[in-house]
Amino acid sequence: MSRRMAGQRNLNSITLLTVLMKSKFLMFVIGIVGLFAIVFLAAETRNLMESYNYIGKTNRDTISIDGQGKVTAKPDIAQISLGVTTDADKVKVAQTQNSQKMNAIIDAIKAMGVDAKDIQTENYSLNPKYDWTNNIQKLTGYTVSQNVSVKVRDLDKVGDIISKAGDLGANQVGGINFVIDDPKALEAQARDKAIDDARAKAKTLTDKLGLNLVRVVSFSEYSGGTPVPAPMYAMAKDSMNSQAMAAPPSIEAGSQDVTANVNVTFEVR
Repeated sequence: MSRRMAGQRNLNSITLLTVLMKSKFLMFVIGIVGLFAIVFLAAETRNLMESYNYIGKTNRDTISIDGQGKVTAKPDIAQISLGVTTDADKVKVAQTQNSQKMNAIIDAIKAMGVDAKDIQTENYSLNPKYDWTNNIQKLTGYTVSQNVSVKVRDLDKVGDIISKAGDLGANQVGGINFVIDDPKALEAQARDKAIDDARAKAKTLTDKLGLNLVRVVSFSEYSGGTPVPAPMYAMAKDSMNSQAMAAPPSIEAGSQDVTANVNVTFEVR
């Protein structure tokens, strides 16, 4: 009986030892697999980071050149600011007189071929007038002012419109600005010239350095010069109110420059 128990104990010991050995071997295998997994993941992570750092970033020799293009054109629109200022003892009188003058000016401008959509009221104000005597404030009347912005598309009529407005009571001419109504086509032409200018400069430089232009790497465009407005034209209040107006002023539109500035980076070899 004791032999059978001893044999059973030995069998159990052998079985336990076998299980332990298998468990250690399994843990060893799992450890090896885990180590390989860690190494693999680390390598993949490094590769991904390197790929992220270098995608689109190729080491290359480059030069960066500025270019400018300019197109000269004649303005096709004149913008005029016309105004009427009226003083009177009473508000109603000042408003009525001012409105009558301004309405007459607007009607006359329309009759001369200016479309209603090109006439816009830009200011209307009513202010009291005071007189200070012996530190006493006294109301003396009211001032009404109204200004309209007029867009004249027929430049030959600019002088006549200013003269007519003066005949009808306009006593303010803020100025005349000549503009190009749609400059996009001119801007595109100026941009093309700026790119050609940058390419020509780059070609000259690389020829001197014994290099060749390969291709454009980057391009940027920044604001060009703003056309200089024509000188402002103003008429004195006395002459505006005079019934015998002088001949219409000669208004010259001149020309304006539309410019474009670019920066182009070229790859060279």
